[in-house]
Amino acid sequence: MKHIIKSIWVAAAVLLASCSSQQSLQEYYVDNSENPNFIAIDVPASILKMDGVDLTETQSEAIESLRKFNLLAFKKTVDNEAEYKAEKTKVKEILKGDDFVELMKINSQYGKGVIKYIGDEDAIDEVIIYGDSSDKGFALVRVLGKDMNPAHIVQLMQAIQKSDYKGEGLGEIGDFLKG
Repeated sequence: MKHIIKSIWVAAAVLLASCSSQQSLQEYYVDNSENPNFIAIDVPASILKMDGVDLTETQSEAIESLRKFNLLAFKKTVDNEAEYKAEKTKVKEILKGDDFVELMKINSQYGKGVIKYIGDEDAIDEVIIYGDSSDKGFALVRVLGKDMNPAHIVQLMQAIQKSDYKGEGLGEIGDFLKG
């Protein structure tokens, strides 16, 4: 009987240790928001200034499903290259989690990236956009919304292109993302 109880305690300890070993994306944002190598900003969806833009019904639904954006960018310099590599590895490990469903990969002249989401295919609660560049650093954008779907992502991009939004209100991170 003592052996069984001891085995249960060991199993419980292992289970608890394994649950807490993987850092969540939310924890990563919080842990690095004050790090001087990072630029962090939370912006409401209203910053996109979509009032008065001629949108299709689907594009309007896409905009209405948005709540806010959390942006976190690591600006790479000569002095922080080792930390850049370590942080990039951490983010990629977090994004390998079972909660994240890959929507698409991006490979351009500016760098590589991936778009993933959390939630059901027709009721996405969070879209994650990650991109990195070997000379500039990396950026992580959490698009938070309610009942978004993959088609909304494409519609959102088209709607933003129709608007006059040029990155105002993003401050330092806007300059980083522009290059």
